Amino acid sequence: MRRVAFGGFMHETNTFAPSKAFYEDFERGWGPLPFVRGDEIVTRVGSINIGITGALNCAQAAGWEICPALWCGATPSAHVEASAYERIVSELIERIVAFGRLDGIYLDLHGAMVAEHIDDGEGELLKRLRLAVGPGVPIAVSLDLHGNITPEMVENADVMVGYRTYPHVDMAETGERTAVALDQIMQSGVRPAKALQTISFLIPISWQATELEPCRSIYAKVAALETGDVTSLSFFPAFPAADFDGCGPTVIAYGQSESAVRGVAKAIASMVESLEDAFDGKVYTPIEGVRAAMAIAETASKPVVIADTQDNPGAGGDANTMGMLRALVECDAQDAAIGLIYDPAAAAAAFAAKEGSVVTLTIGGTSGVAGDAPFTAEFLVEKVSDGRFQTTGPYYGKSDMDVGLAACLRLGGVRVVVGSHKVQMADQSMYRFVGIEPTAMKILVNKSSVHFRADFAPIASAILVCAAPGPMPVSPISLPWTKLRKGLKLAPNGPVYA
Repeated sequence: MRRVAFGGFMHETNTFAPSKAFYEDFERGWGPLPFVRGDEIVTRVGSINIGITGALNCAQAAGWEICPALWCGATPSAHVEASAYERIVSELIERIVAFGRLDGIYLDLHGAMVAEHIDDGEGELLKRLRLAVGPGVPIAVSLDLHGNITPEMVENADVMVGYRTYPHVDMAETGERTAVALDQIMQSGVRPAKALQTISFLIPISWQATELEPCRSIYAKVAALETGDVTSLSFFPAFPAADFDGCGPTVIAYGQSESAVRGVAKAIASMVESLEDAFDGKVYTPIEGVRAAMAIAETASKPVVIADTQDNPGAGGDANTMGMLRALVECDAQDAAIGLIYDPAAAAAAFAAKEGSVVTLTIGGTSGVAGDAPFTAEFLVEKVSDGRFQTTGPYYGKSDMDVGLAACLRLGGVRVVVGSHKVQMADQSMYRFVGIEPTAMKILVNKSSVHFRADFAPIASAILVCAAPGPMPVSPISLPWTKLRKGLKLAPNGPVYA
C-alpha cells in the first residue's frame, strides 16, 4: 500500500487589490470549505469541486494509504500577509514530515500566490517542502490555469497539472489527473522530463474563457498533444495582476524524453502567439451595457447577463463598487438584479429592520477605487436570510455555502443582493436564497468575470462585459507595474514593459 500525503494552500493574489489575506481569512475559507486538517479533509470535501476532491477519489480507488495534512484557501485578494503565509506553510510541511515514510505527496495549489515578503508563494513553498522531504519523494501538484508558473515551481515538483476549463468546472477532475500522474511516477520510479515555455504577452482574464475562442481551440490542441511520449501538458493563460517577474502565460510539459516535451511546449506556445489578435472582445461602459441589455431584453425570452468584471471578488475585488448599481438605477432598469455585494453593515441593518420594512441604507463604495463612491437610497427589504444555502451549479458543485447575514433589497425595478462574506457570484442559488428567481429576471448583473458562465450561460439570452470602476481592470495595461520581466507585452499587441 502506497503512503501518500495530501495537502493544499490556495490563494490567487492581485497585488493591486485593496484588501490583503490574513490568517483568519484562510480559517473562514474559500466559498464552501473552511480550513480543514487531518481526517477532516477526507470527510469534508465530499462533492466540492476542488482539486483535492478528485485526488482523494483516485487515491481511495487505488487503495493508497491517505495521509491528510491540511487544506486551506481564501478568496482572492491582495498579498497574503507574511505571518499567515509562514504559519500555514510551516504547519503544512511539519504535518507532512510527521507522517514519516512517504511514497508520494499531492498538493492542491493555485499557482498565483504572492505574499507580502515572498513574490513566488508556491515556488518558495515547494522549495521548502523539497528540502524537508528530500529528493526521493515525488511531489505532484494540481494548479489553477491562472497560475503564474515559475522555474522554481517546476524545479521542485515532479509533475504539475493545470485546469483546462475557465469557468473551472474541472478542478476535481484535474486533481484526479494529477493523482494518476503521481501514481505513474511511483510505479515506474522514473521522474518525467520537464519543459517550461513562456509567452510574450499578458492575457486579460475576460478573454481567457475556454468556451470561447481562441482558448477553446488552444485547449483542444493541448488535449490532442498529450499522448505517446507526452504524459502531461498544460497551458496557463496566467493571472495578469500579480506584480512580479514570474507573471505571465506559460506552457509546461512532462514526458519520456526532453525532445518530446520541448517540442509540444513550443508548439502550444507558438499557437498562442499566432492567435494574439483573437484575445479581444467588446467591453461596455456601465450605462452603455445597461442600455444594451434593456434593448435586448425587450424581445428576449431569457435574461441578459452582465459581467461586472472589474469588481470580481474572484480576482481580488471586494465586490462592493457601485458603478453598475448606479447605472441600473439611472437607466430605470426593470426586473433587474445585481449581486453579490459584500457589505456586512448594510446586510445587518436590513436583517434587523425585517422583511417589508423601508430603510435608508448606504451601500458599498469603500474600495478606494477612483470613480467609486457609496450609494445611498431608501430600499424595501424584500427578504432576509442567515446566508446558509446549498449551491447547485457546476462551478461550486453541490456544497454548503455561507455568506453570512444577507438580504434582498429593492429599489424601483432593481433588486440588490447584499451579504456579509465576500463570494463570487457564480451560482444561480446565490440569487434564489434571497427570493430572486434568476430565470424570471430581464437583467442580471454578476460580480464575476468568467466563472458565472458555467451556471448562467444556459439561462442567458446574451452575455455582456462591463467595465465599471474596480480593482481588476479589463486590460492589464492600466495597472502600475514595477516588477514584471522586461520585454513582456502588457496585453495582446500592447506596449512592452521596460
